[in-house]
Amino acid sequence: MLLERIYDEDLAQASYLIGCQATGQALVVDPRRDVQVYLDLAAHHGMEITAVTETHIHADFLSGTRELAAATGATAYVSGEGGADWQYGFEAERLRDGDTIMLGNITVTARHTPGHTPEHLSYLVTDGAFTDEPGYYLTGDFVFSGDVGRPDLLDEAAGFQDTRFAGAKQLFASLKAAFLTLPDHVQVFPGHGAGSACGKALGALPSTTVGYERKFAWWGKYLENDDEQGFIDELLEGQPDAHAYFARMKRQNKQGPALLGERPAPRAVTAEELAAGLAEGTLALVDTRPVDEVHRGTVPGALSIPSLGKAATHIAWAYDPEADDAGLVILAADAETATAYDDHFVRVGVDALVGFVPTLEGLPTVVPPVIPSAELDAFLADHQDAVLLDVRNRSEHTAGHVPGSRQLSAGKILFHPDDLPAPGTVPLVTYCQSGLRNSVAANALRRAGHQVVELDGSYAAWSAWAARQNALQHQS
Repeated sequence: MLLERIYDEDLAQASYLIGCQATGQALVVDPRRDVQVYLDLAAHHGMEITAVTETHIHADFLSGTRELAAATGATAYVSGEGGADWQYGFEAERLRDGDTIMLGNITVTARHTPGHTPEHLSYLVTDGAFTDEPGYYLTGDFVFSGDVGRPDLLDEAAGFQDTRFAGAKQLFASLKAAFLTLPDHVQVFPGHGAGSACGKALGALPSTTVGYERKFAWWGKYLENDDEQGFIDELLEGQPDAHAYFARMKRQNKQGPALLGERPAPRAVTAEELAAGLAEGTLALVDTRPVDEVHRGTVPGALSIPSLGKAATHIAWAYDPEADDAGLVILAADAETATAYDDHFVRVGVDALVGFVPTLEGLPTVVPPVIPSAELDAFLADHQDAVLLDVRNRSEHTAGHVPGSRQLSAGKILFHPDDLPAPGTVPLVTYCQSGLRNSVAANALRRAGHQVVELDGSYAAWSAWAARQNALQHQS
């Protein structure tokens, strides 16, 4: 048996290829939408992808199940559990609790594990060449290394109300019935790692075991003592902010993401074409330089995506494909680099990349307003209607913030206009922890028409400055 983990550091998301080496058949679980990585991996091992499935209707990335099935002719499988409201809207075989997918000697058994979502499936894998007992468990967003999937995302991101409590109860029951009943040696392969917003305490380990989680996970003592309420209380306390684009992912994944098919390489765009598109509003530049370079000058209305490593996350914060029809032109050295960004973008349903420019030469530029910590108080005194905005997560704001600031995370800021003054009416002074997330948020807000001043160095710089000021006062 072959079991390969394919991990996307950007979205902290894991997919898996399971293959029977005797027959050359392979199954992919929870594929992302840029599917070439799975085709290459199967070819490397001399296997044919004959089946594709997913654990649930994802909220944090756009599923590649339809895409990979279309590219390979494989059979697509999705959950048939969860009731009428949780049925997929595209053609695929439905799996229910106990149903199996056969890959030569390998049996993959679906287990209904609701809690994170009502339709959620996990997959027990039995290598029939060695045993008739399962040895591996692909748990999706059910059980992570050190944590379990949060049951509040439907409330936080998808517009539901108070489903978190029923979900938490379901999760408790699923742990009892479909996890702790397994032998301790069963290896667990979760759908996410540290950094994912799908839980609050995810470990960075790529796998764990039933026995290890039973003994050491935070939730183990509650299950051992049959303390459902204690489990629910700790589970729901302190969950991180959910990104606003999660709601779109839920809708699109349930309906079935649009098929990409063969994707042409991004083309070179001339400065003249981009300048004309910027003036007409039909094109927008994605500035991929580091934050300090952007602060020295960028194209008016440019989006700031300072890192390829988080390009999917940040473009989903800064660009809403359901409300914005501008084509994107990326600042990239060549088509290969632009394609790498496009791969990240399509993972969150941003299919708008037109081409690339290698330089800003020949384009109009502006210098974004940035204010040092030492000048913040004077600026706010002169602009008493200004809004000081902390774009970090709730937990970061609670742990410490600039006095008088309002919290609205960068992952929500573009999608919550009612929580902000009308564009162009009052200045916004924005900050994050170090400045990177702030650059993404601030430039998205500028493109939406807001007057934005960035706090130079963000909270890290301000807190260091404030500490120096306090020390000077104590000395005097």
